[in-house]
Amino acid sequence: MKKFWIHAGTFIDGTGAEPKKNQAVCIEDGCVVKIEDFHGKNDEEWVDLSDKTVMPGMINCHVHSLSAVGISDEEEESLTTMEKAWWGMKNARDYIDSGVTFVRSLGSEKYYDLEIKKCIEEGKIVGPHMYCAGRVITMTGGHGWKSGLESDGVDECRKHARELLKQGVDLIKIMATGGVMTKGVEPGSAQLTMEEMKAAIDEAHKADRKTATHAQGTQGIKNALHAGIDSIEHGIFLDDECIDWMVEHGTYLVPTLAAPRCILDAGVEKGMKDYVLRKANMVVDAHIESFKKAYAKGVKIAMGTDAGTPYNFHNNSAFELELMVANGMKPMDAIVASTRNGADCIGVLKDYGTIEAGKVADIIAIEGDPLADISCVRKVCAVFKSGEKLKG
Repeated sequence: MKKFWIHAGTFIDGTGAEPKKNQAVCIEDGCVVKIEDFHGKNDEEWVDLSDKTVMPGMINCHVHSLSAVGISDEEEESLTTMEKAWWGMKNARDYIDSGVTFVRSLGSEKYYDLEIKKCIEEGKIVGPHMYCAGRVITMTGGHGWKSGLESDGVDECRKHARELLKQGVDLIKIMATGGVMTKGVEPGSAQLTMEEMKAAIDEAHKADRKTATHAQGTQGIKNALHAGIDSIEHGIFLDDECIDWMVEHGTYLVPTLAAPRCILDAGVEKGMKDYVLRKANMVVDAHIESFKKAYAKGVKIAMGTDAGTPYNFHNNSAFELELMVANGMKPMDAIVASTRNGADCIGVLKDYGTIEAGKVADIIAIEGDPLADISCVRKVCAVFKSGEKLKG
C-alpha cells in the first residue's frame, strides 16, 4: 500500500491529550508511521485537511446485527433474507460514512454479523472492522430469547459458550437481566445466575475472548460483576456497590443512552408497543442518573448506541456522544470514550483507538471543533480505514 501524508489543521489523537495544530501524519502500508509538526510539503503524496479536525475513527462498542434496520418488531420480522442482506450492506457503509471505523456487534439473528464481517474482510462490501458475538446466551424465555441460545444451568451455559467459540465469535454476550424490548420480562429482574454466567465467562476467558452482558437491574449487574464480566451494557440501575466494584476491577460501562431515548421519541406513532413504552419510561431517568454517578466516580466508559433497536439507526452514533455530553461528560472525554476507550473495551488498543505511530490508520476528518460543539462529529468529510480512503 502506498505512502502518503495528512496535513491536519487540528489534531486530536484520541488519548485525551490536548489538541495540536498543524500536524503532519505519515501513513504507510495502512499504518501510522510518524506524526510531526507540519513544516511544508515534501515531494510525497499529501491529503490536505488543514482546515479540518482530524481524529481517530470512532468505535461503537454496542450495536446489533447490521442486518437489523431499527424499526418496529413487526416490520423487522417481515423482512426477507434478501432484504436483510441489503440492509446489512447499507448499514456497513453507513458506519463508514458517519465516521465509525470499528463496531462490536453484541447479538444478531443466527450468525448474520459474522457473515457480514467476512464480506467486509474479503472486500465484497465496504464497512467497519467488526468484533462479533453471534447469538446471545440467555435463560429460557429470557431477554432476547427469540434470536439467542436459551440456556438453563451451568452445563448448558458452558456448552453454548463453547458452541459460540466453535462458530468463530470474537466475544461472548450473556443476558444478566430482563430488558425493554422482550415481552414478558422486566428490566430490573435478574435472569441468568452468577454461576451460570461464570461458566460462560470462564470458557470465553480460557479462549482469550472478552465478555459483555446486557445488565439493567441492580442484582443482575452484581451477579455479572461477581462472575467476572468484562463490560456492563446499559447499567441502568447502578448502585454505589456496583460502581465501586467497577472502578476497583476496571470493568467497562457501555451506557447506550440513545436506546430508550429513541424508543420514547418514536412513540406509538411509529409503532412502539405499550409495554415497550412503559418500560422505556420506567428506565430513562435512572439510566441517566447511573451514567452521571459512574462518570463522576471514574468508571471506565466506552461509547455504544445499541443501534438496531427501534429507530436507533446505524448511522447515528453521534447521538450517543451528544447525550453523554448533555448529561455532564466533557467533550474530550466523550471523544476518548468513542476512540481509545472503545478499543480498550473491545481488547484491540494495541492496534486501534488512537492515532499513534505503529497503529492502524483509522482516521477521520470533521468540520468544526468538537470540543466546542460535540455535534461537529456529525460533519464527517473524510474517512480512512487501515489507510484506505473510503470517504472524501
